[in-house]
Amino acid sequence: MPEFIGEPVAELRKVTKMFGSKKAVNQVSFAIEKGSVTAILGPNGAGKSTAISMMLGLKDASEGEVLLFGRSPKDLKVRERLGAMLQEVSVMDGLRTREIINLIRGYYPNPLSLQDIALLSGLTSEELNKWAVKMSGGQKRKLSFALAIAGNPELLFFDEPTVGLDTSARRLFWQTVRKLASQGKTILFTTHYLQEADDMADRILLFHQGQVVADGTPAAIKSKLTRRSVSFIVDADHRQVKELLHEVPGVTDVYEQDGRLHAVTDDTDTALAALFRTGLAVRDMRIDQGSLDEAFDQLTTSQEEAV
Repeated sequence: MPEFIGEPVAELRKVTKMFGSKKAVNQVSFAIEKGSVTAILGPNGAGKSTAISMMLGLKDASEGEVLLFGRSPKDLKVRERLGAMLQEVSVMDGLRTREIINLIRGYYPNPLSLQDIALLSGLTSEELNKWAVKMSGGQKRKLSFALAIAGNPELLFFDEPTVGLDTSARRLFWQTVRKLASQGKTILFTTHYLQEADDMADRILLFHQGQVVADGTPAAIKSKLTRRSVSFIVDADHRQVKELLHEVPGVTDVYEQDGRLHAVTDDTDTALAALFRTGLAVRDMRIDQGSLDEAFDQLTTSQEEAV
C-alpha cells in the first residue's frame, strides 16, 4: 500500500442516479484516498461507469453529493487536477500524435513535458510523428493514456485501459500506473480482466445493481467469499483419509484430483492440525485460495438470488 494513504480526494455521499424510473446508482457512498489504486468492478449495467461519469462531472447526481478535492467535479480548479482515459478513443483529423498531445498539454497549468509523456506512455518517436487517424487500435490506446497524463494530474480515471493492448504494452501500462501511484497520484480504474484488479489494486469496489456489494483489498474479498483448501499427497488409503477429514470441523468437501487430496474448509489451520495428529506421511502440502473470479461470481449470484 502506498505511503500517501490518508487524504480523501474523491467522495460519493449517498449518491443516487436515475435514468427515468431506473436507479443506475442507488445510495452509494465511499471515499477514495490519496495515492491509492482502486479498481471498480461489476457486471455490465452495474452502475460503475455511471459512477465514474458523475465523478468526472459528465453526469449530475439525482440525489446525494459528489466531491473531488472537496469541491464540485465541474469546478475548473478541480478539472485541472484530473486526467481520464475512457473506452472510446477519438482523435482529431489533420494532426499528428505529438501535435494532439501538445494541444492538450496547453490546457493545463503544469503539464508534463512531451518527452516524459512519451516515456510513460510508451509512444515511440515514429508514433509521435504519425498522423493520429492512421494509428492502430493499440497505438490509439497508448495515445489516450498519453492524453490522460499530459496535464500531470493528481487524480486519474482509467475505463478499461488495457483493452486492445498487447502483452508488453499492458505490462508497461501497469508499471507506469504503479510509478504514478508511488508519486502520490490517485488511480481509479475499471476492468473486465479480474486478474489485473487482483494484481494491481490496493482496493476493490464491486458494484452490482447500482450498489457497492463489496469493498476491500483483493485478499480480504477473496478470504471472505471464496473457498480455501488444503491439498497434499499421501501414500495411505485415500478412502480412510477422506473419512478422517470429513470429521474435521469446518471441512465441507474432500476430493481427489491429479493424485492429490483436497480438503475444502473455512479453517485451514484446524484441517492442518488434524492431519499432523494422524502421523500420516503427508508431503507437498499446499494451501489454496479461490480466485477473485469466484468471489465476483459468488457476490453477484447471491445478490441476484436475493432479489
